[in-house]
Amino acid sequence: MSATKIAIKGLYKIFGPDPAAALALAQSGMGRGEMLDNHRHVLALAGIDLDIAAGAIHVVMGLSGSGKSTLVRHINRLIEPTAGGIEIDGADILGFDKPALTDLRRRRVAMVFQRFALFPHRTVAENIAYGLSIQGLSRASRAETAAGWIKRIGLDGFAGLYPSQLSGGMQQRVGLARALATEPEILLMDEPFSALDPLIRGDMRDMLLQLQRELNKTIVFITHDLDEALAVGSRITILRQGAIEQTGAPEDIVLRPANDHVAAFTRDINRGRLLKVTAIMAPGANGEGPGIAADTALEDAAHALAAGGAGQGRVVDGAGETLGSVRLDRILEVIARPAAAR
Repeated sequence: MSATKIAIKGLYKIFGPDPAAALALAQSGMGRGEMLDNHRHVLALAGIDLDIAAGAIHVVMGLSGSGKSTLVRHINRLIEPTAGGIEIDGADILGFDKPALTDLRRRRVAMVFQRFALFPHRTVAENIAYGLSIQGLSRASRAETAAGWIKRIGLDGFAGLYPSQLSGGMQQRVGLARALATEPEILLMDEPFSALDPLIRGDMRDMLLQLQRELNKTIVFITHDLDEALAVGSRITILRQGAIEQTGAPEDIVLRPANDHVAAFTRDINRGRLLKVTAIMAPGANGEGPGIAADTALEDAAHALAAGGAGQGRVVDGAGETLGSVRLDRILEVIARPAAAR
């Protein structure tokens, strides 16, 4: 199991004229609606406890107003909490002085925004190199690094163009490259692909996953789209009105929703395409039937078993070792049956 990179402990954020007074009400259990109606304060985050593993893509999702963007902005202290703690590698960043906080933002934590946030008066290369100039790198070193990232994100020939001359997808590629060029440990992504067309969003997700396989960053990815969350996340946290409804692996969210609110998110997804056979297999080395690769989608596994007349298959890893078994009738049941809250 990966070590914890970011630990969020009892985090509260309250907006209003007297957050300290409202904090006691929130800690006693007062909800967002009552606090707003009766006390004119907004309970943005209500006692968040969350561990984010090193080298993982941890998705935080929820409807508009759930608190997900507020939460991610606490990790680099763009927003200061009303109460609670935030640790990175065991150090509480709320105790950082100004130089330490500046170093955190310049070298350790980078952010990719929904609306690209590129400098319109800087070229592609200059945008990518911006963080490196803040770090004090030489002009030659900045140019070399920017050129490498331009090639890596598939924008050869665009180095001298300005953001207004690029498509939305190209602009977001530049934004991602700018964030990664400084070699941060942590990447915060606040709905980075939501302004893009569906096909471009898919391309960007694929590129992100490819880069993650190479770079192994700790990524906090904000979205309101469950399909996107399932596609990129190794763990998913669902927020509602500033509180955590459920945190778990993608298969836990889909197959074992904590309540009706979480179940509503998962009701209409295509389970057959999104879930892998490992999500429902019976573990053990004594499985029978034809071998099915561990990363096979349920729908593909069902077709393979049915075409071969087999009622069961062995789930195998890349070396052909048996991890467990999966039954055709169980696959069909999972694909067809709506999720029920625990």
